Amino acid sequence: MPRLMLSILVLVLTTSLVCADDSLISKAAPDAKVYFIEPMDGAVVGKTFSVKFGLSGMGVAPAGTDREHTGHHHILIDLDSLPDMTKPLPANDNIKHFGGGQTETTLTLEPGMHTLQLLLGNHLHIPHDTPVMSEKITITVE
Repeated sequence: MPRLMLSILVLVLTTSLVCADDSLISKAAPDAKVYFIEPMDGAVVGKTFSVKFGLSGMGVAPAGTDREHTGHHHILIDLDSLPDMTKPLPANDNIKHFGGGQTETTLTLEPGMHTLQLLLGNHLHIPHDTPVMSEKITITVE
């Protein structure tokens, strides 16, 4: 009997942890869209260039601000596959965070072809349930 009780306790705790993680994921507004204002797909840019983010159907709020239908921008650079969409996005050379609520930035990339994609994250840097993600664009850095 103690073994059965232990198994039940482990199952309950595991289920609770999964539910707790699910509660950290925010719902996206059904009509939300994120997109690049600049550069446009196919653009040729200098090594350092401006990037402007567009968002409709939701609002921009800094990381840590837990408000319905808001989030902050992340740029995915040269990613072949998407990060885990149920966990906070890592910050690295390929995933840039704009947790201050920024709607534009300046990037510096090595010459060559690069892909860029915007992904909105909630107050904890976790993508929304139905991710709010732009189309991937390709640019050429001279």
